[in-house]
Amino acid sequence: MSLLVVGLSHRSAPVSVLERAALATDAQVKLVQDTVAAEPAGEAAVLATCNRIELYADVDKFHAGVAELSTLLAQHSGVGLDELTPYLYVHYEDRAVHHLFSVACGLDSMVVGEGQILGQIKDSLALAQELHSAGRLMNDLFQQGLRVGKRAHSETGIDRAGQSVVTFGLEQLAAGTDVEAWARGKKALVIGAGSMSSLAAATLARAGVAEIVVANRTYDRAERLAEILNDSDDTDVVARAVPMDSVPVELTRADVAVSCTGATGLVLTAEEVAAAVEGRTGEPVAEIEDDRPAQDAPKPAAGLGADENCPLDLTAEQSGFSVMGEAAVAGMAAAELEQHAAWVDNGTVDIREAGRRTPEAEAELIGALAATAARVGRIPELRRPEPVAGFARPAPALFLLDLAMPRDIDAAAHRLAGVRLVDIESLAEASADAPMAADVDQVRRIVADEVAAFGAAQRAAHITPTVVALRTMAADVVAGEIARLDGRLPDLDERQRGEIRQAVHRVVDKLLHAPTVRVKQLAAEPGGAGYADALRTLFDLDPETVAAVSRAVDSTDKKDRPE
Repeated sequence: MSLLVVGLSHRSAPVSVLERAALATDAQVKLVQDTVAAEPAGEAAVLATCNRIELYADVDKFHAGVAELSTLLAQHSGVGLDELTPYLYVHYEDRAVHHLFSVACGLDSMVVGEGQILGQIKDSLALAQELHSAGRLMNDLFQQGLRVGKRAHSETGIDRAGQSVVTFGLEQLAAGTDVEAWARGKKALVIGAGSMSSLAAATLARAGVAEIVVANRTYDRAERLAEILNDSDDTDVVARAVPMDSVPVELTRADVAVSCTGATGLVLTAEEVAAAVEGRTGEPVAEIEDDRPAQDAPKPAAGLGADENCPLDLTAEQSGFSVMGEAAVAGMAAAELEQHAAWVDNGTVDIREAGRRTPEAEAELIGALAATAARVGRIPELRRPEPVAGFARPAPALFLLDLAMPRDIDAAAHRLAGVRLVDIESLAEASADAPMAADVDQVRRIVADEVAAFGAAQRAAHITPTVVALRTMAADVVAGEIARLDGRLPDLDERQRGEIRQAVHRVVDKLLHAPTVRVKQLAAEPGGAGYADALRTLFDLDPETVAAVSRAVDSTDKKDRPE
């Protein structure tokens, strides 16, 4: 087994990088196909969720495999390799198995213990099987991962340690209030009809909302989800489907909206959210102003964003990007961003630092920002700014939960009065402070035991073709000797011949029994892969015979494997 995992997740990369690296379904298919076409990889599968992108492969060379998988991830995600590399992690062999099993149990999730990941792992395996990129290793690994995840949830209280991302998000929206009390009687809008949106709709229904409107680009899927909600005996919710272009109107009458689509750009801009709240309250929606002491804002540098030769254009529209949204994330006014170009290369310099407000410093910052924009094609982001506090915020009239990656809802909505927005980024920050349950330790022990068992089984399976080839060779030798004896002793009757055959077979079986059982035991231990080579060398086994047995075993496994 030479299992290799290369990926990035909410633990290794900022949400802004995950957002840009997110893979659509078509990109996942092409990534898997290109991986198995690459020289170092024989099998491959991709696990892509809202907070992780991981490429699994069976490789014959570690260093070449890491280089190839990293390059493929960069190519298909659209994020440059130099930019992506600092956020990538690599796991190999047993550590790779340990990683997947931990992921399957919810130990590596944004919300510890959530069970949605099991469905996502199942989908990843199904895609690999459909693309014929999953051989024995990928099938065994992912199927065992699913069993380990189910075992963790059934034998421990890991479910008490966390909940689904949807439930956690609704708790953040409720801001300390009981979710059912907060949700009771509200009108909800669910944008999207995939697995996450369906879970959100079901969770809202159980929480007690009065109405759920489902909007989706494919109207039939929205209608199907609405029918399921209406037919449920567990809730009294009234559900209906609407086309996607009805979202702006439905947003004016919704109390809470959950969005999780596969769109590559924004589904709801800040302007659309503001218009929806205005339509609901009848009052203009302004950005919230903080009460920090006003400072004299220096004039913008000459030519910034205006000179036709300047590579930086702050007014240009970019997919999924707005100056207003990026400024909101940084806790700044958009005008301040435009004037001072506060974000520079990798967010290492911030003009709000004391003593930085000099013409020389500003020139340095603007130059660095322009150079970065020219290199990476977009304005770099500073995603963990100082918290902005000390200003009054009115009670929300509209609650927004954005579970999409890349984001569906403009981050600028964070700063709109009367709006509370919870997105993947704010969920990540909130979950970092969530308490861990004692059951997590028990799950970790389960994972460790299962990793050891999986490794032993894989190593034992690796030597099986060699043992089978040895016994086949022994059987051929016995058959040859019996045939030779028949020629020398033609007067033996059938009973005598049978006794001789059984005696010879018993001798051979007894001679081979102890070494073959022992070699399987030794091969199952760490570092036991060399025993197969030793057995082939000692008995002068034909490598092609061993390979033929291995192919036959794989073929049998595929026939017996459930679809």
